Amino acid sequence: MTAPARSGGPGAPDARQPEDPRPPAPAAADERLVHRPLAVRLLRRPELGAVVGALALFVFFALVADSFLRPSSLSTILYFSSTLGIMAVPVALLMIGGEFDLSTGVMVTSSALASSMFSYQMTANTWVGVGVSLLVTLAIGLFNGTMLTRTRLPSFIITLGTFLMLTGLNLGLTKLISGTVTTKSISDMEGFDSAKAVFASTLTLGGVDLQITIVWWLLLVAAATWILLRTSVGNWIFAVGGGVEAARAVGVPVARTKIGLYLGVAFAAWISGQHLLFNYDTVQSGEGVGNELIYIAAAVIGGCLLTGGYGSAVGAAVGALIFGMANKGIIYAQWDPDWFKFFLGAMLLLATLLNAWIRKRAEATR
Repeated sequence: MTAPARSGGPGAPDARQPEDPRPPAPAAADERLVHRPLAVRLLRRPELGAVVGALALFVFFALVADSFLRPSSLSTILYFSSTLGIMAVPVALLMIGGEFDLSTGVMVTSSALASSMFSYQMTANTWVGVGVSLLVTLAIGLFNGTMLTRTRLPSFIITLGTFLMLTGLNLGLTKLISGTVTTKSISDMEGFDSAKAVFASTLTLGGVDLQITIVWWLLLVAAATWILLRTSVGNWIFAVGGGVEAARAVGVPVARTKIGLYLGVAFAAWISGQHLLFNYDTVQSGEGVGNELIYIAAAVIGGCLLTGGYGSAVGAAVGALIFGMANKGIIYAQWDPDWFKFFLGAMLLLATLLNAWIRKRAEATR
């Protein structure tokens, strides 16, 4: 007769011993699954400070300027904000990735000049000039990104050099080709009307005229938000902004991410440049200088940190909206427009302080 087999292997408890009556200890909850109050979740949003500032500014100008709430006035505000926001959104992504681009303002002008002069000099369809301009503008973005990753110089130095070179090229080539500092009119060329419909047309909604740049602006905000929050590329952007070496250590393609960010800025500059051309027909070669600081300021007001690794596309869009409301609100209130830059500087400082306070409160709730 064989002995009865034991249940369990070596180290198994004796079947005659009573089971432990105590309930098992609960497993530690995953931090990502912990339910937090709405106020805590809002405090962690980078754009919270910008949204609060935008609401306060809207209420302020609605009270002091009688014409501020007119549909035509709001349309003008949205148009001005969109021309800034188209560039502020990719600039925000670049800043989240830890870099700057000081050439954005003149890059927009370079895009418009390339499209106009190529179309006029080659007597080609204006769409050919639009396509050539896209290649030229992307080449500028590729140059910035490649120089940054190959030389490892600060992006401030590299893009400052690009800014100076483009400023000289814009003026020098325009005078060399056109004989003046302004491009020739291309409004009578084939393809102008269809290109204008894409880049500079007006849409009517509810009896209010809205520029198509507002549509481009919203599309870029939606695309950038999806990239940041729903793709691995978004994780890479936050990672390289938070620390390059740490990101590289975990396998993030740092060079490709940074080059891609500069290409994104260049693509937005191409859109802005084509709007500039087809909205006004001719382009001044000296335009765009100084706009790069406004794009950066809009991103900072929207919650982006100068040190990288923090921010949102929505925040940059709200920052551009704040600029639009301040710029036009001062006019509608019939104030001296000379105070506009002072007003913007004060808003930049206040928004930065508010964002810093919100971040400290958010970190304290963890």
